[in-house]
Amino acid sequence: MKHDRDDVPFSYQVKVGHISANPVEVHIEADDSELKALAEAWSVASVDGLRADLQIGRWKRDGVRVKGRVQAKIVQSCVVTLEPVEAAIDESFEQIFVPEGSKLARQPGNDAGEMLLDPDGPDLPETFVGDTIDAGEVVAEFAALAIDPYPRKEGIAFAGHIEDSGENDKKPSAFAALKDWKKD
Repeated sequence: MKHDRDDVPFSYQVKVGHISANPVEVHIEADDSELKALAEAWSVASVDGLRADLQIGRWKRDGVRVKGRVQAKIVQSCVVTLEPVEAAIDESFEQIFVPEGSKLARQPGNDAGEMLLDPDGPDLPETFVGDTIDAGEVVAEFAALAIDPYPRKEGIAFAGHIEDSGENDKKPSAFAALKDWKKD
């Protein structure tokens, strides 16, 4: 798949004007050069496969909804032994895009000008400029978010490592310092 920007390792351009209200099913897969670029971008030993099944359709009047499932096979280095650890990614996702300047992209606020964000609510729509969105970049982002940041080979533990939870750390009382002080 061709992409215009060199900083995007996996790209699938979608023309917004060609999207109808009925979602279109799209299957995309990364080729060998894209897999190598993804491995470098994600700082993993290798990416052995990346594919996604997408539904791309209109959202409200001007928006676009990209909904789908991304699957990937990656190899990372164990954080303890540095041996290769294979991992499988299988994530469902949904991303909404709206044109730049759209009322739908504005973040809700209150009278004081503060933004109101619900951490458990839906994500705010992404904005796009021009007449294309990059569905491949969305797929790569959601796959990257699913990567284990601390992969560990099965059955491997840190030997001799004692985790200090800080439970027994108590601040001394201000009066404890005065306990040994004597008045002359």
